[in-house]
Amino acid sequence: MTRKTISSGKNDSAFLLELKNVTVVRGGKKILDSVSLSIERGEHVAIIGPNGSGKSSLIKTFTKEYHPLAAPDGLVLKIMGNDTWNVFELRKLLGIVSGDLQQTYCRQTKVLDVILSGYFSSIGIYYNHKVTPEMVARAREVLEFLEITHLADRLMCELSTGEARRALIGRALVHDPQALILDEPTTSLDLKALHSFRESVRKIADSGKSVILVTHALEDIIPEINRVILIKEGKIFRDGKKEKILTDANLSELFSLPVKILEKGDYYQALI
Repeated sequence: MTRKTISSGKNDSAFLLELKNVTVVRGGKKILDSVSLSIERGEHVAIIGPNGSGKSSLIKTFTKEYHPLAAPDGLVLKIMGNDTWNVFELRKLLGIVSGDLQQTYCRQTKVLDVILSGYFSSIGIYYNHKVTPEMVARAREVLEFLEITHLADRLMCELSTGEARRALIGRALVHDPQALILDEPTTSLDLKALHSFRESVRKIADSGKSVILVTHALEDIIPEINRVILIKEGKIFRDGKKEKILTDANLSELFSLPVKILEKGDYYQALI
């Protein structure tokens, strides 16, 4: 398969992602409603909302799985300053880890091959994929960075949930993307796996890549994240510095029930 290049044009924007007046309709329902936001390169952001609020739909719009409607006031959807791009090139810019991807990867595939498959945006390695020595070397660098070298020859179906999640982070990182997008990343992780996962994400944040975390759990927010976007019913509900957004009043209104926010060290916790 021959990859097309991203469209030419100015791509020196300070913004990693820019949206203006983005509306998405699926199944006759408006799941994103005139959303406008921008995320700078290297910025770490948490997108929080209840189930069905539109937060995962926002990510699918970034990755061109969902297509916005034309807007009377003008539509903007830019990645790294470009408003037209090819999906294969886009995958080089945004590394994505989701629970759905992990379910898809529950098979007899070696962890090293899982990471290498990130070069081809595939589920596993196939006969028509040309894996170079440079790719293998880079995959092993990623394994070492994530401290999972010992898993290289293990099968995904034999791993714990936490181990498999870190392998998928490796897949997302192998082509050195500008940002790591984590969609509900800690589902089904036990306390030990959660700690290991957080430490891996913190290391990635410190490496200079943007971390965009999509979650409904405040406990997922690592200290490096300093901006929080709250989304409700397909609209941006609040957006700002973490300390100002994560309040009892904001979270109670977001989830439509009384919520008490506790700070424990550098982490937050929501109590009902």
